[in-house]
Amino acid sequence: MIVLVTGASVGFGAATSRMFVAKGYRVIGAARRAEKLNALAAELGENFLPLKLDVSDRPVVKAALEALPKEWSDIDVLVNNAGLALGLEPAHRASFEDWLTMIETNVTGLAHLTHLLLPGMVERGRGHIVNVGSIAGTYPYPGGNVYGATKAFVKQFSLNLRADLAGTPLRVTNIEPGMVGDTEFSLVRFKGDTARVEKNYEHVRYLVPDDIARSILFAVEQPPYVNINRIEIMPIAQTFSPMTIRRDA
Repeated sequence: MIVLVTGASVGFGAATSRMFVAKGYRVIGAARRAEKLNALAAELGENFLPLKLDVSDRPVVKAALEALPKEWSDIDVLVNNAGLALGLEPAHRASFEDWLTMIETNVTGLAHLTHLLLPGMVERGRGHIVNVGSIAGTYPYPGGNVYGATKAFVKQFSLNLRADLAGTPLRVTNIEPGMVGDTEFSLVRFKGDTARVEKNYEHVRYLVPDDIARSILFAVEQPPYVNINRIEIMPIAQTFSPMTIRRDA
């Protein structure tokens, strides 16, 4: 079985690649940073194929898939993991360029890869789309504005794919993590402000990338007649915030 993992160089993607290779799958690891992919390839061996691409660059993505060696071209599982959050400002102070970057990666990039690979999966009569969403697609929070909206798209897109694929053996799963540390997520969101990142995770037993990778593997390794629609996963330290109430003096 061949698995394509986007955002494979670090975090969830690297953990997922390691876990799937350890279980005997062949993994195509796609990411922007070739040096990190090559280091992962040196670690994982011949069952890992590095593929340099940016999911938001549609012509590059299409060309990269078309150039895959024939023995790697029939992809059985697509893990749409590449994504990011930028900033935590309220909407009226947020950067529109940051909004566009999140939309182009989290929405357009994910949809494009799915659109490219889905016809082949249907034709071969096997396939699994695993989207990495977020609890931000369900629960709003201050500063989540467009990031949360992109993950709400991922959630609904996953459900609508299931509706479209009724009558086929294809499966679709949305993985919805809560607070996860030991990744570059917050470093990217806070644009390199390490002090802010450290403060964010201070005194919290957060999830780690292996927790998310295990959830992905669990969904993929179910019997063929079983579809895991969604997995929402949080650390015990995190729960649902009370609704904000404005109280006038």
